Amino acid sequence: MSSRTRLIDHPLIQHKLTHMRRKETPPADFRRLLREIAMLMAYEVTREQPLRTVEIATPLTSMQAPVLAGRLCFVSILRAGNGLLDGMLDVVPDAGVGHIGIYRDPQTLAAVEYYCKLPQDIATREVYLLDPMLATGHSAVAAIARLKAAGVGLIRFVCLLAAPEGLDAVYANHPDVTVFTAAVDAHLDDHGYIVPGLGDAGDRLFGTK
Repeated sequence: MSSRTRLIDHPLIQHKLTHMRRKETPPADFRRLLREIAMLMAYEVTREQPLRTVEIATPLTSMQAPVLAGRLCFVSILRAGNGLLDGMLDVVPDAGVGHIGIYRDPQTLAAVEYYCKLPQDIATREVYLLDPMLATGHSAVAAIARLKAAGVGLIRFVCLLAAPEGLDAVYANHPDVTVFTAAVDAHLDDHGYIVPGLGDAGDRLFGTK
């Protein structure tokens, strides 16, 4: 596994992920579990964020206290990325938010962009790109390229599950990007789904299949 792959193997995350994988888990529970996992992952993906000090007044005295030095932005790859976005914002509510709409052509598996809305100052922010599944990697590669075209310098990709094929695609096209994931599964099937995986994250989030 590449040194640019950060595996987040906290027991609570792994426990909740197992429940998400179960085919009988209903959409309401699937959404709740993904939001809870996103909150837990937020602690890990921001661990290396630098701090600066500011002067504040406590009820007793003044002091120099730490605050985040960087300006963060969470960018969701629609639609499934919103399942991670909500939990991340619960932990970092002041972060900027962007959305990139990409769907996978069912025949070619190529990424097709249909929507993009990013903060005007995104080039000055550190970006966490969110999508629960890193399968073929086509959507991730296209979204990262879109962010770089907008002037973003530091991009981290955050997913729930990754396939080796997807990781290879990201690193081949964007070797400067670090991928954070809760699990690296075995492989992709003939339809581009992660095995053993958990099915289509978007359909399971919103009960559309």
